[in-house]
Amino acid sequence: MKLYNTLSKSIELLRPIDAGLVRMYSCGPTVYRYAHLGNLRSYLMADWIRRVLEAEGLKVMHVKNITDVGHMRQEVLERGEDKVIASALAEGKSPQEIAFFYTEAFHRDEEKLGIRPATYFPKATDHVSEMIQVTQRLIEHGYAYEIQGNVYFSVAKFSEYGRLSGNTGEDLLEGVRAEADPLKKDPRDFTLWKGAEHGRVLKWSSPWGQGFPGWHIECSAMATKYLGEHIDIHTGGVDNIFPHHEGEIAQSEGAFGKPFVQLWVHGQHLMADGVKMAKSTANDYTLEDLEAKGFEPMAFRYLCLTARYGSRLNFTFTALNAAQRGLHRLRHLVWDWSSLESDQFTLSDGENWSKEFWDVVSTDLDMPRALALTWTMSKSLLHPKVKLSLILEFDEVLGLNLGDTQQEWQVPTSIDAQMAFRSKFRGSGDYEKADNIREQLDSQGFLIEDGLQLTRVRPKSIWEKSRKVWQEISSSKDVESLLSRPNVVDVTLGLVSCNYLDDLQRCIKGMSKLGERYSVEIIVVDNGSSDGSSYWLEEHALMDARLKVIHTDHVLGEATAKNIILKQSLGEHLILMDTSVEVTGDFLPKILGALSDKNVGVAGSWGLRSKDLRHFDEIEGGYSDAMQAYCFAFRRASVLDVDLMRESFRFYRNLDLEYSFCFLDKGYKIISLDGLPLKRHEHRVWTSLSVEEREKLSLVNFRRFLKRWGNRGDLLLEPDLMHHHHDDHDHN
Repeated sequence: MKLYNTLSKSIELLRPIDAGLVRMYSCGPTVYRYAHLGNLRSYLMADWIRRVLEAEGLKVMHVKNITDVGHMRQEVLERGEDKVIASALAEGKSPQEIAFFYTEAFHRDEEKLGIRPATYFPKATDHVSEMIQVTQRLIEHGYAYEIQGNVYFSVAKFSEYGRLSGNTGEDLLEGVRAEADPLKKDPRDFTLWKGAEHGRVLKWSSPWGQGFPGWHIECSAMATKYLGEHIDIHTGGVDNIFPHHEGEIAQSEGAFGKPFVQLWVHGQHLMADGVKMAKSTANDYTLEDLEAKGFEPMAFRYLCLTARYGSRLNFTFTALNAAQRGLHRLRHLVWDWSSLESDQFTLSDGENWSKEFWDVVSTDLDMPRALALTWTMSKSLLHPKVKLSLILEFDEVLGLNLGDTQQEWQVPTSIDAQMAFRSKFRGSGDYEKADNIREQLDSQGFLIEDGLQLTRVRPKSIWEKSRKVWQEISSSKDVESLLSRPNVVDVTLGLVSCNYLDDLQRCIKGMSKLGERYSVEIIVVDNGSSDGSSYWLEEHALMDARLKVIHTDHVLGEATAKNIILKQSLGEHLILMDTSVEVTGDFLPKILGALSDKNVGVAGSWGLRSKDLRHFDEIEGGYSDAMQAYCFAFRRASVLDVDLMRESFRFYRNLDLEYSFCFLDKGYKIISLDGLPLKRHEHRVWTSLSVEEREKLSLVNFRRFLKRWGNRGDLLLEPDLMHHHHDDHDHN
């Protein structure tokens, strides 16, 4: 087998250190939350490598470490960065219990994806003594030093540092995930052992006092314990190359004096809608998320087959839908071929196909070509039984569990009996009774396929059972723009909703009372809700003809979701609202009255002023520099002038500043109206985030705003017009 070696920057033939045995190490999960799809893609890559090697007759000894809670992440938990963990700790659960819960979840995810279990799953907290031993060796060999209970690796002493990542030289980035440590002799040095701070719960005794291991040392310790000091393959994601894998090489080779790994194999990022998966952007999907939407985990495995492991793969639900259909078609072919009566055929007819397949997967794991070859073979003139033999052979590597199809699609004998009755009714022309049986079986979860010569029945797949009656979209491009059409109603009220059903119901209830003086339509973008909001909206739309619901198949960025409202609106006036706002009276006359002045572009209830474009303060009323998104009203026609929102604003924070300045740039004024019958409640999208996440997301968007508008102080009101502001106002 040939693989691209990140260390040599070339494709190399794997030559096992010991004949017939391959030692492979994979950086495993940090078990303080569910693994997201980006993590799982890396484990799929390792699984495909292993499957090819085992199909070639090699034994693979595979180690996948478990970084359990409290080893590296205790400080994160104490800061409350992860609210799920913080809540578990508050309930009295220990870090070990939390780690066990997420470790079991990880094993279930791997099983659902058909990933073969590693030979060993060592836990970091069970191997602290081994980490201490490696650290001691590094001190003895002159590669490490101790200061005040902390032990650091001296990067300057290891001349080969940086050859994996290309990160070399005096300006080398610090190889740890922390701020500069004043105790280090060289800022490039990284921590092997850190002294425990006061109050730390999880700590271990060491020759240097109570403390805990550094980030990189666990993999060096566990890889060498289970696989030896020189191993064949080490896998991981590209984000592990530096500093983690660079640190592993330095530690292992410094401690044991020999090359650590023959082949370093790295998988590229999984993107989601073009951006990296992250909790903060609500696109760090898990297998559970996919299953909640009716997809089978194996559909994700199929999707990952469509891109080379060294290439970025952009995850979208449209692509996942296509993968689910492709997987279903392959299963259907296996079902077809398995059901046919056997006649004469020669399995050797498929030898050339088999040889080509194994050449493809053995040449740097070209899974897209392997999948394409599988489809081409399926459409060939080979005998169906030869095709069946080949596809099951190929599936030893593809890992789609196609061989289980025949058993999984079997039906109980009671269903066979109903089908016999149906055939009898069809034969006698009694199609009404035959259709009744079809409907009964359909309601029981079975699908009937009537062919020209044969009628068959099978269980519906999870995907077929869960397909929703409403249409879902994947982007703003999926909806037609109605902006150039004439106005149909006076006002379009627009809402973006993502969970928090109580807030949505409260907001819609208040909106539903409007419309005495003006005609109203309500557009709600159900932005990937998973709490029952989708069903409630559908039911409510049946009772209120003014309500239009647009469902998305996943959580879109805030600007994208609002652009859908803008494009679909038919009101002369557009009022974007937030679900945290309660409508307590008819606020439309005052809003529309303000917008009757053609110089006014935006009106709303909570305006902002700024002196320097860096700080914005809320005002009670009057002309403003920006309008907050709680209530953001404008004329629909002005959208053609100021354009749609910039969809790079995935998070809502500061998007209202950005869009306000789009209006200011076109010469419009912004006015804040005090006394509107609107009441703000807790903004639960904001309060659900940790302080760190709020700061990070806000800063990213604010920088985006400043890059475009930071030199446009000319758009601000005169500073001496500033009045009644709240210096500490937190612009949500």
